[in-house]
Amino acid sequence: MELRWGIISTGNIATAFVKDLLVDPKTRNVHDVAHRIVAVGSRSQDKAREFIDDHIGGNAGVKAYGSYDEVYQDKEVDAVYIGTPHTYHYPNALDAIKAGKHILCEKPVTCNAAELRSLLTAAKEHDVFFMEAMWTRFQPLTIDIKRIIDEGSLGMPVTLHADLSGDFDIYNIPKSHRILNPELGGGGLLDLGPYPLVWAIMALYEHPKNNFAKPSNITGAMLKTSLTGVDCNTSFTVTWASRNFSAQAVLSCSINATAHETGVVIKFERGAIKIPSPIYCPPEFTIQYHGPNNVVVKEERKLYQYIGQGWHFQADEVARCVRDGKKQSSLWGHDKSLLEMEIFDEVRRQGNYALPPGVEKVL
Repeated sequence: MELRWGIISTGNIATAFVKDLLVDPKTRNVHDVAHRIVAVGSRSQDKAREFIDDHIGGNAGVKAYGSYDEVYQDKEVDAVYIGTPHTYHYPNALDAIKAGKHILCEKPVTCNAAELRSLLTAAKEHDVFFMEAMWTRFQPLTIDIKRIIDEGSLGMPVTLHADLSGDFDIYNIPKSHRILNPELGGGGLLDLGPYPLVWAIMALYEHPKNNFAKPSNITGAMLKTSLTGVDCNTSFTVTWASRNFSAQAVLSCSINATAHETGVVIKFERGAIKIPSPIYCPPEFTIQYHGPNNVVVKEERKLYQYIGQGWHFQADEVARCVRDGKKQSSLWGHDKSLLEMEIFDEVRRQGNYALPPGVEKVL
């Protein structure tokens, strides 16, 4: 089955996605689905054509459009990838849904939970597939870690620590930069926060013993930069406490510091899983098995290699879901994106970080 894609935006993240989309699926042992880019939309036709020439190939027959709406209306487009800045996700996705297109929308999928609920209602009304582009969840390394957690050889999870930070040199970049601009949903939480949180959702929320129960407690703290008022350092804890399942995630993100090493540590009753940075696409992980007194009695290191940067696995999931008539993914379903946005809403509330009036389209 070949899924025909329309690409919205021509920035760096769209470039990364497109490059992986062009990798032959057989190189990752995928033989049931394939991908073809049929249209690219940008602010001008010249920019779309330049993107096609630079990253797809000028003779590929890909249509260059000077507006997003032309992509949505193209009858050859099956699915739309939305790679615009955060605060444009909601209107861009809504327009594509209304045109009857299946959707893969970059993270954070919206600015708040209310916007996402509105999109999900529209997707149901127009009978289309909708998924947040949480690419980390679909990578082979993550699939293997999830299997190890669920099989229970390490016992129950106890705590999870995860950090994604980056030094954006915030005092020497324009205040209009996406990471500093509140009009674009700037700051650490919305831009970087999905990555530490995806590990908590995968390891804890998805744990068989939790039965998809929501967290019992969320606590967040933000330190804002005086430059524009966006959060430069944010930490938040997400706690599950029930008779059947008790565990806690301690998560952090910063835009003015380098990432922690190790990036993710999941501690269990009988061992630990350690994942190096970058946590959005780690190349390896280590399992430690503990004996009495928490002494490490066995350690295994697993390495992962494939052609591409890891963005194509989520595209394969979209193609399979569309082929099978599914409206959401079983690996990263609507409930998980909603949980993500609800957590972010609460952390922003506690941190007193409100986006400028009018930025959030649904409240």
